[in-house]
Amino acid sequence: MQTFFHGHPFFSVKIILFRTKKLYFRSPFSFYINIMILNKAILPSFICSMAFALTACVGNAPAPETNPQPEQADNTDVSQPQTGTSSEASQIVESQDVYFNSQALDNHRLSTPDNIPTITPANTPSTDNVTQAAVTDPYTTIPAIVQNIFDYANTLYNAGYTDSATAYLERFRVIKPLWEQWESKADSMLNEFGKTRAEKAKAYEPMVFQIQNMNRANSDYGLVAETADSLIALAPGDSLTQWAKAQKGVAYKNTLTKAKKEYAAIKDLADNQAQFAEAEKQALTFQMRYRDFENDLHIQALIDHIRELAQANDAEATKYWESHDPAQALAKADTLLQKEKFNEAKELLMKLRASKLRKEANELYTKLADNFCTKQRKTTSQMFAKAQKQKDAAKKKKLLNEAIAPLDKCLTEYPDNPQKQKVEENKKFLETELGK
Repeated sequence: MQTFFHGHPFFSVKIILFRTKKLYFRSPFSFYINIMILNKAILPSFICSMAFALTACVGNAPAPETNPQPEQADNTDVSQPQTGTSSEASQIVESQDVYFNSQALDNHRLSTPDNIPTITPANTPSTDNVTQAAVTDPYTTIPAIVQNIFDYANTLYNAGYTDSATAYLERFRVIKPLWEQWESKADSMLNEFGKTRAEKAKAYEPMVFQIQNMNRANSDYGLVAETADSLIALAPGDSLTQWAKAQKGVAYKNTLTKAKKEYAAIKDLADNQAQFAEAEKQALTFQMRYRDFENDLHIQALIDHIRELAQANDAEATKYWESHDPAQALAKADTLLQKEKFNEAKELLMKLRASKLRKEANELYTKLADNFCTKQRKTTSQMFAKAQKQKDAAKKKKLLNEAIAPLDKCLTEYPDNPQKQKVEENKKFLETELGK
């Protein structure tokens, strides 16, 4: 009797080798078989009995699979559950409905594999198992483990250990029932989690809708933040907490946009209309309303700017424009500018800065500065041309100094004129020529 093992110790086929003249028996039972074969009287009945036994074994025992194939999906019709399991089946369906119908939460930025927390939550007991579970990513960890198994099997095979490689992979194959248990456990946990999520979605739905409607109506950040913080304080779960924080961000941006428009209007009162008292009053109110936006708007700096303008403003000029027409004075200043009466135009425009036409006065003042400096640069150019023609070094140096004088006058009279950079470059060039 010889036994041949096919891949796995649980599967074996025993083959009795009969030979015509000489028999090879290696089991203790061989002696009795030998006696029966030699006794021709009982040999026929023995052979018939053995044939019947072998036939029965072959008909009842499954043949071993030397090349296992993946199992096919079970196509059993489950639409008609057996008696006694209908209640369990209905419970399973009900729990699955709880899990898959949590759409109220699905619309609020649920966690995905990209933003699942990788740290142990603060209210979770700190243990090695919990910490490991919190940081293990099944999308990468499990495939890596499986690939390591395949790599090791290939290593055994390439080293000539074919039997060991086969046995090693078969140990991996028999894990399939465990994987089904794991999937069942995961489904059970998901259903439990889904029920909790659905309950939370229903419980916090009114606050969610309230926050959404506030942002749609562009409500102030303070109101939205107060409601969102109240929702977060109730510990609604990580998804709704993240969503509430995001809604605060939306409200902040919406409110900041409105605040910037108000900021510009207040600044315009001071810069362009000379209404310093009113601008400061509105700025203080603005600061109270938008105290959460100081880092973005710098409201205190605006208040300081308005106060500086008010302090530099001519109080007598402000009172003067209460009884005089600033529009008529602005037209007169423009006429003086066209006639190149720069000093008279400048004096009138400086006075107009205390009127409600402060913006128009500033614009005309900028034009005045540009025209004045253009004329000074032209004078400098003419003086430089004369200096270049002068062969006497002393006289040339004198002409170069005279050419610099108009540039200094421009920078002194209008230090913030539009041509300031060009004027400074011209002056530096002339000073270089003087040093030669």
